[in-house]
Amino acid sequence: MIDYIINTFGYFGIAFLIAVENIFPPIPSEVILTLGGFLTTTHKGMNIPGVIIASTIGSLIGAIVLFSFGLYFSEEKVYAFIDGKWGKRLGFKHDDLTKAINWFNKWGKAGVFFGRCVPIIRSIISIPAGMVKMNWGEFLIFTTIGSAIWNTILVIAGAYLGERRYIILELLDQYKMVAVVIFGVIGLYFVFLWLDRIRKEKITSK
Repeated sequence: MIDYIINTFGYFGIAFLIAVENIFPPIPSEVILTLGGFLTTTHKGMNIPGVIIASTIGSLIGAIVLFSFGLYFSEEKVYAFIDGKWGKRLGFKHDDLTKAINWFNKWGKAGVFFGRCVPIIRSIISIPAGMVKMNWGEFLIFTTIGSAIWNTILVIAGAYLGERRYIILELLDQYKMVAVVIFGVIGLYFVFLWLDRIRKEKITSK
């Protein structure tokens, strides 16, 4: 099904799938992103930058939906929905939300950025961000940068590994903590570059 949607709708299909994956955690982004990367080597109408942009747009759309959910409903109502019939059917789990809330409480606003590189947390972290009414601008910036990093790494890995792309899926499953550290370090590097650029622009404008 995933192959069909991407092959038929191209970038739009990738954006749609990633948006759905962000809203409904059970759908693995790793599969979509590595497949998208692989298809850039076989699909003439797709390239790596295009897949990264499309997937990042999809991530942002999905994150906004869950952020809004957390923003307009109390913690009690969110848990009631997740523990209810529809929440279970959609794949939400009580423990996953609790982990996301604890993650956000530990890392604060930066948790939105780092959380985008952690399986399961990356999807549901938007809810606690909405619950505490995190600033929209900061949320969008952290979500976009974190998602872009995660998407870039997996898309490039899928393009490079080709038919062997399932290797990275196995590695991510077996060594999630290692993956978190690696993505975290890479993320910090990009944040440093971004802050350094802002600092230089301020100096130049004076």
